[in-house]
Amino acid sequence: MDHTQHQTLVEFSYWLAFTTGILGSGHCLGMCGGLVSGFFMKLGARGVAPYLAYHLTRVGVYVLIGLLAAALGTVLVQTGAFGRLQGLLQIVAGGIVILLGLDLLGVSPWRNTLAFAPINWLRRQFVDASARGVLPGAMIGGAINGLMPCSMTMAMAIKATTAPSIVEGGLLLLAFGAGTLPSMLSASFLFGRLGVRTRGWLLRGAALFVIVLGLTTVWQGVRYYLVMQRLLG
Repeated sequence: MDHTQHQTLVEFSYWLAFTTGILGSGHCLGMCGGLVSGFFMKLGARGVAPYLAYHLTRVGVYVLIGLLAAALGTVLVQTGAFGRLQGLLQIVAGGIVILLGLDLLGVSPWRNTLAFAPINWLRRQFVDASARGVLPGAMIGGAINGLMPCSMTMAMAIKATTAPSIVEGGLLLLAFGAGTLPSMLSASFLFGRLGVRTRGWLLRGAALFVIVLGLTTVWQGVRYYLVMQRLLG
């Protein structure tokens, strides 16, 4: 794969991640809109600073997850067991992303129950964050939100393990997080204004983009595996 093809695939992945974030906004509002709105009411937020602190911290956590996931993928590829099997890692990661997309559609044979931290601990920390002061509480709440279990976030993290570099893994999650910003920043205004049917259609759209992201990852893995097989005989 030449440099131009590689760059095109990377940019396509960013676009898919960003679009998934936008389309997943309805799902975010349905699942987290009331929680976020209630959090800011309890926090006593005034002005835009607490909202920006909350959501920029949330997106920052996504970026950190992307960096760590890409670093993990790099370590696996560079070990003796996986050094020549990067293509296989991409195929497996792509398959998991596809399953997470199907989970969002409600048709996966495997239901996602994974989280980035123990869910009960996350809930306690989120509830307690409002007592830490307006800006510190907003940042803590945003960080906790970024770690909440979500098939879309998990799919992006799995995809990041196949990123060509650690930085690109972080950028992938940054693109996804940026896509979620418009709806989540205005959650207090929009919550309840998007009907169940509208949120359902948006979620289906996001799920399809997650599946496409998984399919492109599998395709990249198959191509890489075949190339390496020819080179190594």
